[in-house]
Amino acid sequence: MSKNIGFDAKRAFNNQRGLGNYSRETIRILSTYYPDNQYFLFTPKVNSNIYFPLPENSQVRMPHGLQKCGPSLWRTFSLASEAQKCHLDLFHGLSHELPVGIQKKNIPTVVTIHDLIFLKFPQLYPAFDRAMYKRKYLRSCELADRIIAVSEQTRRDLVELAGIDDAKIDVVYQGCSPIFRQPLPPETVEEVRRKYALPSQFVLSIGALEKRKNHILILQALANQQLDIPVVIVGNETAYAPVLRRFIVEHRLEKQVTLLSGVPFSEFPALYRCASLFVYPSLFEGFGIPVLEAVTMGVPTIAATGSCLEESGGPGSRYVSPHDPEALADQMKEVLENSDLRAQMVADGLAHSSKFTDEAIARNLWNSYERALES
Repeated sequence: MSKNIGFDAKRAFNNQRGLGNYSRETIRILSTYYPDNQYFLFTPKVNSNIYFPLPENSQVRMPHGLQKCGPSLWRTFSLASEAQKCHLDLFHGLSHELPVGIQKKNIPTVVTIHDLIFLKFPQLYPAFDRAMYKRKYLRSCELADRIIAVSEQTRRDLVELAGIDDAKIDVVYQGCSPIFRQPLPPETVEEVRRKYALPSQFVLSIGALEKRKNHILILQALANQQLDIPVVIVGNETAYAPVLRRFIVEHRLEKQVTLLSGVPFSEFPALYRCASLFVYPSLFEGFGIPVLEAVTMGVPTIAATGSCLEESGGPGSRYVSPHDPEALADQMKEVLENSDLRAQMVADGLAHSSKFTDEAIARNLWNSYERALES
């Protein structure tokens, strides 16, 4: 029997990073594998610069009339009534939140929790943001009929840091965009290589230039251990970017390190294909999609211990402490100098990535929905 499923789709239409990708992929996968349903996408606005082809079995709902004067307020306080008007059978908050009052509308709810970094590393967030996240996210966890955690790490954090009942949580891994599994013409790869003047061999890292992503560890490994390998770091800039630039200048790494921002997501597969090694030293992640993207593209990968990256990278990738530049340097040297090791890491990574299929994700999401509907 078909259902009316609603999504808080704000980030699907307005976020180009991880939360946006998760939202778009969830909507795409469910609309493909459960096509008889009608999907309602609630968003306060639409960013025309973000490519998001709408499924035929979906409808976009936005503020209208005077509601346009306060789109954020509409999303928080009016969405429950909008959901009721659409006769929803279930509402899914795709990024930590549920609208105020949704529990009074007798609509079963699911909320996805990506991470609890604001509790794990509170020093990375202003006090106001921590308080807001704690109030909104934990309230949503209390109200939701089911909670989807994107990794076992996030499930553990929900239980240990937030006191959530483990029986209420479903771990549903996210996948990566299908563009990382599609054939990539050699001329496309070479076009991207020329566009960014990429060297024939280099270490790649993809992630916003912010403190938590810990790119400084790569720079420290280069400087302290005198690694002679080009490094390309791709990510949108934040207020932390000047810290990286100062380190590069102070340690005379200008000719060795390239920082790229504003790179279109569509060019990421070619960037991975050009790279000799992928390094992701993040201090903490809820899942770590770039690691899965890298192993899916057949790139040997080194990631950081301490969170969920072993889940996204699998047993074939290498892992080091996010605080040990010497260990990172040693691993980078070993992987880059050993062709047999690289080949084995590629094979193991591809085998691991094959577990994150659209079909498996759709089935696990729907299983969580059915539990919510039965509760």
